[in-house]
Amino acid sequence: MALISILAGFFWNLQGAPLFDLDEGAFSEATREMLERGDLITPTLYGEPRHDKPILIYWLQAASVSLLGIHEYAFRLPSAIAAALWAGLAYAFLARIKGRREGLYAAILLSTTLSITAIGKAATADALLNLWLAASLLSAFLYLREGRRLFLYGSFGAMGLGMLTKGPVAILIPGAVTFLYCASRGELRTWFRAALDARGWGLLLAIALPWYGIQTFKDGGAFVKDFLLTHNVSRFRAPMEGHGGAFFYYIPVLLIGLLPHTHLALGTLSRLTSLWRADEQRFLVMWFALVFLFFSLSGTKLPHYLNYGYTGLILLMALHLDRFSAAFWILLPALLLEAFLLALPWLLPLSLPHIHDAFYREALEGARFGLDYPAFFALSTLLVLFLMVKKTWPLPERALISAVVVTFGLSAYLFPLAGEILQSPVKEAALKARAWQGPLVMWGINTPSFCVYAERIAERRRPQPGDLVFTKKARLADIPRFEPVYQRAGVALVVVKP
Repeated sequence: MALISILAGFFWNLQGAPLFDLDEGAFSEATREMLERGDLITPTLYGEPRHDKPILIYWLQAASVSLLGIHEYAFRLPSAIAAALWAGLAYAFLARIKGRREGLYAAILLSTTLSITAIGKAATADALLNLWLAASLLSAFLYLREGRRLFLYGSFGAMGLGMLTKGPVAILIPGAVTFLYCASRGELRTWFRAALDARGWGLLLAIALPWYGIQTFKDGGAFVKDFLLTHNVSRFRAPMEGHGGAFFYYIPVLLIGLLPHTHLALGTLSRLTSLWRADEQRFLVMWFALVFLFFSLSGTKLPHYLNYGYTGLILLMALHLDRFSAAFWILLPALLLEAFLLALPWLLPLSLPHIHDAFYREALEGARFGLDYPAFFALSTLLVLFLMVKKTWPLPERALISAVVVTFGLSAYLFPLAGEILQSPVKEAALKARAWQGPLVMWGINTPSFCVYAERIAERRRPQPGDLVFTKKARLADIPRFEPVYQRAGVALVVVKP
């Protein structure tokens, strides 16, 4: 079942939706521009330096695209592979310290958790970073437990790869978690010896430093300055790009992101006293708690930040799954999610009067549900109900089967539906623009996936006569004369007339 859950969560229908803007479009277009320029050192977006993230995810996407072509599957494949390896690490860790059964639980739970399946299917750096965080922290724990230096160097190596993926957070989280764990055991001397290991730092720097050094030589330090100060320090101190929130922001994120395992997670966390007694569980609690508190205090808040701590929580859930007996409560989140998805074709029209943004309202008005959509979710809802009352089957098996069914439905139906509603008009417009020989302009809208599908950079400026312009339909009133080329769901592609 673990293999099925990984396939359903990360690989099934990977190409089933166009690239989502803003993040998937930005990463993918930066990769496309690198290949187009033949420059595998400096990421750019719209032809300008992109200082948001380091290089590793772009290299992996570039390799995938070079083999498979410019296609959603190619851009997303590195994340899917990283997520599968992440689930494999969860299995290997618990199989080593506890047993194969718990390891299988961990792999299935991880690959069927909503927030994790989302990043495992996304052409971004998040799944890759979480792979390195998991590798670093789990290796560090095994080193502290067994004393084998191979694990210590594995931890440093993973941090080096994390530095190439998303920067200092790949060192900060493992360093802070292991420090707190060692402090709780009165073993800070052990922590300092490990943290200051010269060979470990040599390995980390050998992995990360060459690219940072070459990039600094090329741009005089602009990337390092902007990335470290703006995209790290400033993000913590204040909200960036409107991504703020109250201290309790991550509570609803947690409840939704852990579906369909929400009650299992809450039930596990409610056993905090017993969790603290066992070394491995104390370590995992500290991992999740530190991430939750740190990003709750951060000025910039985004839902995927909580993923950095989910490995610790999911491993705890796997260790405790056999101890639960209330099937109704464990399976209730899956049942509610299935029922919501079943009702979505009727709920969506009811929500339209409450959506004030004309762009999104028009996009949602175009939602189309085939007959197979309600048929699947009606059957899967009945299956979860059956599993809820089938008391002769062990609860863990019932919970995990229901999770795999939910995950398959999300991959097969909701993922492509969201893509059709939000991104298909952008992709269709870009494909029409691909053959255009004149100036191509993107105005009043920021959808870098348009450039991916058009296979060229769109200029970001005011339209001029002779331009082919991609914009929101609401902005057409500001263009005196134009010839429509394509219009659908809030977006338009027009030729500006003199």
